[in-house]
Amino acid sequence: MPVINTIVVPQGAEYQAVCRGLAKTKLLSHPYTSVKRRCLRVTVGTDSLNVIPIPIGVDQATQVLANYSTQLDSSINVLILGLCGSLSDLYTVKDAVLVKSCEDLNHNLINLDPDLTATLQQKLSLNLVSGLTSDRIITQSREKLILAQNYAATIVEMEGYGYVRELQSRGLSVAMVRVVSDDLGGDIPDLNQAIDHQGKIKAIPLAIALIKQPIAAVRLIKGSLAGLKALEQITTKLF
Repeated sequence: MPVINTIVVPQGAEYQAVCRGLAKTKLLSHPYTSVKRRCLRVTVGTDSLNVIPIPIGVDQATQVLANYSTQLDSSINVLILGLCGSLSDLYTVKDAVLVKSCEDLNHNLINLDPDLTATLQQKLSLNLVSGLTSDRIITQSREKLILAQNYAATIVEMEGYGYVRELQSRGLSVAMVRVVSDDLGGDIPDLNQAIDHQGKIKAIPLAIALIKQPIAAVRLIKGSLAGLKALEQITTKLF
């Protein structure tokens, strides 16, 4: 398959899950815990692989990627990895999907690289879906159903459209794999106030949101843990 030169993944737990997956392939020689917040560089045969942690959301996409210009200048094929919410009964927690196109809330559509996507589909045997990039976390199942009626999308996430557009503007081929951590089976706590302007999770607002909605909190935690484990496994399988 074409070499994946760069992985782009939301910082924090998703980034760490990808690093754990790489560690199981023996590509990552040092503990993933030592590289929680910086770009990781590993050797894949005679090539190098960069793993870039990005903030949650698309607001800082241009600046974030500008900070990694050196790494991206040596890249050809980029893979965006991360969790997502499902807008369809067809996909539930732990299901991984390959995103063929991304749409933002203004109905602007961008396609992922078809050749790289086809190669990944052959390698991973994942279903192709269309994605919706939201500017906030969608927490209620009824709101997901409304989005499914108004957009031709199967999953919802928060980074895809903006990062695909920026990466493609640099002449890079981009594919995206997402793992469902939240489906239509129920609601999760409203975590939007727990994300700061740098796209990081704030501990105290997070704790308050979980305490206010304990049943939804249990569902969030279980789904997140299952999704992260599946994300780790997909990374290992790919490499």
